[in-house]
Amino acid sequence: MAQTATISERVAQLQGFINEGKIIEAMNEFYAPEISMRENNEEPTVGLEANIAREKEFLSVVKEWKWTKWTATAVNEDEGVAIIEYAFEFVNTDDQTVVYEQATVQRWVDGKIVAERFYHG
Repeated sequence: MAQTATISERVAQLQGFINEGKIIEAMNEFYAPEISMRENNEEPTVGLEANIAREKEFLSVVKEWKWTKWTATAVNEDEGVAIIEYAFEFVNTDDQTVVYEQATVQRWVDGKIVAERFYHG
């Protein structure tokens, strides 16, 4: 399927999925089968199935998703790169409120993210 949407449009669509709590659905819609995802300097997790499993592991400790705040987005359509800064809050299964801030660099090809690296404290 040929993508006609710009990267900026796809990023906005992705953010909409996340705002609705549709994390796994977003991965299936916006991430390429060969996706490589990396946290800071850790080894990347490669492949959509492996990354969905990793995300499900994270979501298993989320009792309630409170909010996501998108604070900055920059897109270079020619280079296929999006940089996004955001924060989110959730209540974990121990009833603790967690606020998390991070930035991500995404590399897009044909409307799908092929590589993503997260930067956080």
